[in-house]
Amino acid sequence: NNNNNNNEGGFTTTKEKEDADADAVVVPYVKQKLRQRSETYLHRTGLTPQQHKLATILLAHLADHCAKKSSPGPLRVAWEKVLEAGCTPLSRTLSTYLYVLGLESSETDDNDDDNDDDKRDIVAEVATLHDALYEPTEKTTTLLVKSLVSRGDAAGAESLLSTIADGPLGETLRHRTTSPLLQLYCAKGEIGSALRLYHKMRTTSRVKMDAATYADFIAAVAEHGYFGRDSECIVGAEDLGYYNRGEEVGGVGGACGAELMDALIAEMAEDVLDIDEASARVLRDGFAKGFEGVTSATTTTTTTNTTTTTMEPAATSLLDEGTLVAHRVAIDNTTARCPATRAALRLITIEDSQRRHVHDTLLVMAREKSIEYTARLAAKGRSTADNAEKAEQATRMLAEFSEWLDARDGEPYTAIVDGANVAYYGWGRVNVHQLMHMVDALEKQGENVLVVFPKKYTWKKFHLRKGVVQVLKDEELEFLEGLEEKGKMYVVPPMCLDDLYWMLASVSNQTKSANGRTIHVPKSNAQGRFPGPRPMVISNDKMRDHKMDLLDERAFRRWCCSHIVNYDFEEFIEDHTEERAIHFRAADVFSDEIQGNAVDGGGGRTVWHFPVSEWDGNERFCLRLPA
Repeated sequence: NNNNNNNEGGFTTTKEKEDADADAVVVPYVKQKLRQRSETYLHRTGLTPQQHKLATILLAHLADHCAKKSSPGPLRVAWEKVLEAGCTPLSRTLSTYLYVLGLESSETDDNDDDNDDDKRDIVAEVATLHDALYEPTEKTTTLLVKSLVSRGDAAGAESLLSTIADGPLGETLRHRTTSPLLQLYCAKGEIGSALRLYHKMRTTSRVKMDAATYADFIAAVAEHGYFGRDSECIVGAEDLGYYNRGEEVGGVGGACGAELMDALIAEMAEDVLDIDEASARVLRDGFAKGFEGVTSATTTTTTTNTTTTTMEPAATSLLDEGTLVAHRVAIDNTTARCPATRAALRLITIEDSQRRHVHDTLLVMAREKSIEYTARLAAKGRSTADNAEKAEQATRMLAEFSEWLDARDGEPYTAIVDGANVAYYGWGRVNVHQLMHMVDALEKQGENVLVVFPKKYTWKKFHLRKGVVQVLKDEELEFLEGLEEKGKMYVVPPMCLDDLYWMLASVSNQTKSANGRTIHVPKSNAQGRFPGPRPMVISNDKMRDHKMDLLDERAFRRWCCSHIVNYDFEEFIEDHTEERAIHFRAADVFSDEIQGNAVDGGGGRTVWHFPVSEWDGNERFCLRLPA
């Protein structure tokens, strides 16, 4: 019976919530309320306590059924019965209710006569009951925050977060818990509160802010005029370390103007590598509104107070210093310069400590990969003896390769060729002639080549796959033997993974042969060689099997951008041994990550460039404030 006027359509009234504002009061209050409702319900219906318990169990089974069917409708009715009957569901049952009811994007109106004008938030009611009976969880907290935010109660949401943050649940708070409140502050234009919450989110270890959240926040700050040359400082910014110009050397940036923008984007660049086009639009529109009345390059041409729904590349000519640049540009692949600002983007390589980390990790991986390989052989009935010894041997052999690179005489290697990858490319077998052409092409470009090649493929006859055997011709064998004799090929021993060898070679110091010299190739060099760090690695391997084991995403991207060179062969016409043109995609001359760079004559301003996931590799979203 849902027609009684005793607040059985909701959990508690606003007055009741205000009267029970501390946990010490709420928990016993809620349990007492449920007990009273249970007694009233039993008296009115004539049910026994055993039947009431059975009803609670059946409502739990209904929740499980609705979860399997992804059907929230029945649980809206069931929730009314839970409240009406004063049931006390298990924590697991309430979690199921939260999951299923969360599938619905909108909530039904409250049927209680005293609250006809209010919207029911049943998910929040379930979360409230859960937290009143059991320990709060990150999920229930998130739902309650979203409920408060949906009603525009920013103060209530932040108060809840502050209470949680100071307790044992504080370490479990995540981005999804806090971001709705940040969005509300930004939408209401309360930038001081938004900055305070943003700072708290960045300094909470479990909260990992994504690109969209950063873009939304920075765009909101821009839209409300805090990045202007003569703008007021954000109230409370100094307390968070964002000091006024020239006031505090130890601060993270200014409390307003270009210094504040640089500080916020620099923080974004620490956590985010790129953005999507939607975030680029948000940034563009936020800055266009914040600098309304200032000439801006926010469309295909230099315009005033104009935005469009497209993100076509901006003008390719240098833009006036008084122009706001907030648009798409194509960076020159040779000079790494931005056409709109003349800022030169940098190639950011991995640090020495990261190179050592790759080296040491590869030695560990040699052992692990050997164990995995012998385990697969055993699973196929090809059991091998002394698996542990073979794993240790694989590690020793890779270490010996590392020592050989450091101790060898002669010129340092500048191009490491993933021999198996090149020889197999475009074929169902090993094409030694293709490998020959690759070596010749690299040497003509002035590179000192080292081919890393598995021992198996240097034999006269070897198995490619089940039922397929390849036999090398004498001229192919002679070429491979010649490479090895000249010190241009390193043969990887059996039971060892060749990928680990060419990856290790890319971070080797080649101590004796390099003799302290830099072997990197500068831009616009007289020899016409590909610019960038050396040695470069010639491979089309995507390294999906090793990516996360080697480095974090940022360092791995830096390593790939600066060392890996992809290639393609033109198709042969008649003879697969004939020499064919090779097209190289040289390592990048600027890094594929958010970066800020000063520009000559720019008055100390920083120009920011953002890679955008949907755009071409050399395109960036460019952001520069007007002088």
